[in-house]
Amino acid sequence: MAINLEKGQRISLSKEAPGLTKLMCGLGWDVAKPSGGGLFGAFSNNVDYDLDSSVICLDENDKANNQGNVIYFSNLQHKSGAITHLGDNLTGAGDGDDEQILVSLNQIPAEISKLVFTVNIYNCLERKQDFGQIKNAFVRLVNISNNKEIARYNLSGQEYKGMTGMIMAEIYRHNNEWKMAAIGNGVKVNGLGELVKAYA
Repeated sequence: MAINLEKGQRISLSKEAPGLTKLMCGLGWDVAKPSGGGLFGAFSNNVDYDLDSSVICLDENDKANNQGNVIYFSNLQHKSGAITHLGDNLTGAGDGDDEQILVSLNQIPAEISKLVFTVNIYNCLERKQDFGQIKNAFVRLVNISNNKEIARYNLSGQEYKGMTGMIMAEIYRHNNEWKMAAIGNGVKVNGLGELVKAYA
C-alpha cells in the first residue's frame, strides 16, 4: 500500500521498494472554479491553465551546473538517458496524472545527487494565474517493474495563493541509497527560468 506523505516527510525508496531501479513520477492537478480573490483578483476560466512539470538535477552542492540538467517540455530527456519527460499537458484536463516523468535510478550519473521535481504555471503573469486557483495537486511515485504506487503527496489548502511555482518533491542520494522528500514549497517566479536561477 502506498505511503501518503505529509509535507516535510522523508522516506527511503530502498526500504519501501527493495530492488527499485525504475520509477515513474506522476504529477496532477485540477483548476478550481472561478470565485475571485486570487493574486490577481477575479479570474476568467476561459483561459486554460498550462502547468509545466520539470526536473532539476543538482550536484552535491545543490547546483544545476548547466541547462542540460533541467528536464522539461523543451528538453525531454537527460543526456544520460536516466530521466525522460513524457510530454507537456497543455490544459490539465482529465483524471489521474497530467504529466509523467520516468527515472532510471541506476543510470543517474554519479555527479547528480538530487532530483528536484517542480511545477510552474506557463505565462502566469500574462494570464493572471496562480496556485491559489489550483486544487487537488499531487505528486506520486510508481515502481515501473510492478506498477505499484510507492508514495503519494497531496498538496492542499490556500497556502499557495499568490504562488506561481511549486517545488513538489525531491529524490536524493543519502548513504548510498535513494530517498524521497515531500517538499510542497510555493515560490513566486515568472517561468521555469527564474525557478532554475535559485540553483545556479
